[in-house]
Amino acid sequence: MAQSKTVIQEIKDFQEDLTSSFRDPETSPLTAEDQKSFVALDFYPIDTNFRVEAKFIRTPMEVPFEMPTTTERRPLYVKYGEVYFQLEGREFRMNIYQNLELISKPEYVDYLFVPFTDLTNGKGSYSGGRYIDIRIPLGKKIVLDFNKAYNPYCAYNGKYSCPIPPEENQLEVEIRAGVKDFEH
Repeated sequence: MAQSKTVIQEIKDFQEDLTSSFRDPETSPLTAEDQKSFVALDFYPIDTNFRVEAKFIRTPMEVPFEMPTTTERRPLYVKYGEVYFQLEGREFRMNIYQNLELISKPEYVDYLFVPFTDLTNGKGSYSGGRYIDIRIPLGKKIVLDFNKAYNPYCAYNGKYSCPIPPEENQLEVEIRAGVKDFEH
């Protein structure tokens, strides 16, 4: 039971940190107009069923590519690996990516990026998909916590250029976890 409380607290801390960054004019992606009325981000209720242990397979020797975004910007990414997991009794697979520019910064050297879409997009969550950030695992298992799924900045402000989740990461299931769509 203590483990469960630790996980719940970790998710609550994530939510509070994310909301705090939106309240701070220095770090918020919100427009000046939205910033005036912003109180908090809207999250789905925390559900540990959406926190899954996945099998991680490293895919070395991948060729870097330009990831499409919501603008003409094309950042360089490389497919770092694949994750295989079960959710609601079904098997899923997604690709995990690494931003080649970002990893040059020491604090992001082990940073991995999981852009995805699911059946809540446009019906509770942002229509363009959501993201999860994870760190390079030490072994062959990795935790995907969809309670920590967040919207790209372009969901809040059109001035941002956001990676578009690739077709391989379209999940045919409702992920009722993480940040909900933003109501302007």
